[in-house]
Amino acid sequence: MDIHEYQAKDLLKRFGVNVPRGGIAYSPEQAVYRARELSGEKCVVKAQIHSGARGKAGGVRICSSDDEISEAASWMLGRKLVTHQTGPQGKMVGRLYIEEATDIAQEIYLAFVMDRTEERVVVVASAQGGMEIEEISENEPESIIRSVVDPAVGMQNFQAREIAFQLGLDPSLINQATKTIVGAYRAMDELDASMVEINPLVVTGGGEIVALDAKLSFDNNALFRRPEISELRDKSQEDPRETYAEDRGLNYIGLDGEIGCIVNGAGLAMATLDMIKMAGGEPANFLDVGGGASPERVLMSFKAVLNDPNVEAILVNIFAGINRCDWIAEGVVRAVQELELTMPLVVRLSGTNVDEGRALINESGLNIITADTLAEAADKVVAAWKDARSKNGGAV
Repeated sequence: MDIHEYQAKDLLKRFGVNVPRGGIAYSPEQAVYRARELSGEKCVVKAQIHSGARGKAGGVRICSSDDEISEAASWMLGRKLVTHQTGPQGKMVGRLYIEEATDIAQEIYLAFVMDRTEERVVVVASAQGGMEIEEISENEPESIIRSVVDPAVGMQNFQAREIAFQLGLDPSLINQATKTIVGAYRAMDELDASMVEINPLVVTGGGEIVALDAKLSFDNNALFRRPEISELRDKSQEDPRETYAEDRGLNYIGLDGEIGCIVNGAGLAMATLDMIKMAGGEPANFLDVGGGASPERVLMSFKAVLNDPNVEAILVNIFAGINRCDWIAEGVVRAVQELELTMPLVVRLSGTNVDEGRALINESGLNIITADTLAEAADKVVAAWKDARSKNGGAV
C-alpha cells in the first residue's frame, strides 16, 4: 500500500526526520489560505497522487502570489496527471499539499528497501539526488552507496555516520544526517514499511537537512496490526479492479490482456498466464481464488474479472486439493446464469470430486467449453476468443 507525500512526511517527522512546513488543501481557496498560514515569500503547490515524476507532468509549481497559487490549484484539482509511472490512464488529483519553499544548496537521494538476495534492509544513497534512482544508476553509477542493515541490531549511529561521510557532507552536517538516516530506518522498521524513499533529501542554504519529498510503501500483509496506517489508504489512487478484489479477500493483479483467469494457487496461476501467452493470447489478470473456495467465492471471482472492461474471454483452471471441483462447478454455473455471461468461457477441472464437477457443468446445458489439461484449456480459450472477435468485427 502506498500513501501520499504529506502523509509520509507526517510519519517521518514523528521519527525525527526534518520536513518543511505545509498543509493539505482540497480547493483553490483553501490552498491560498494554507499558503498565508506559512507566511513565506514563496510556496510550492504539489499535487498529491501515488506517483513520482509529478513535476514533469505539471504537478509541482513554485508560486509567489495568491493569484499564482489559486491558478495552480485550479489547474491541478480534478485533473488526471499522466507520468511514466501512472501509465497513459493517469491518476486523478483530489488534494494538494501547500508547502513552504526551501532554499536548496545540495540534493541527496536516500532510500531503504528490502533486498531479497541479501534478505536484509539495504540503504541506497547517492550524492546525486533529485533524480529517479534509475537515472542515477545510468548516469552516475559510481555515486550509488549501498549499506546492508543487520536485522539483529538495526541501523546503528556509526553505520549512519559512515553513509553520511560517503555522501561527502560537510562535517557540521554529519550529526543531522545521522539522525535523519536512523529516523528513516526506524520508521520503516516500526511501521512495517516495505520501502522508504526520500528524494530529494536536501541541504538548505541555512545548513539544515530536510526531506523535501518522501514516499513510503507498506506491506499489505501487516496492515492488520497497523490500523493507523490502514486509515491512510486512498482507494481513488488504486486500480479499481484490484481494490474490488482485495476488499473481498481475493488475490488479484490486473494485467493488460483480454483473457480473464480464475485459478487456484499462485504457482498454477502463473503457469496459466504463461500457457495463454504461448497459445497466442494475452492474460487480463492474475487471480488466485485460494483454498476451500465456495460457490459464492467463485461468483465473486467472476465479478472481479468482469470489472475489467477489456476482458473478452475467461479461463477457469482448477486443480482441487483443499478445493472441491463440484463447488467450483456450482459457482461457475451460478456465475454464468446470474451474470448472463455470453463471452467464451473455458473450464478445466482436475482433482477432488472432478467427476461430480464435470457432471454439473455438462448437465447445466450452458455454453461452457471444457478441457482436460492446461495446455488444451489455453488453446481452446485463445481459439474461442479469436473466433468471437472475428464474428463481432474485432470486439467481443
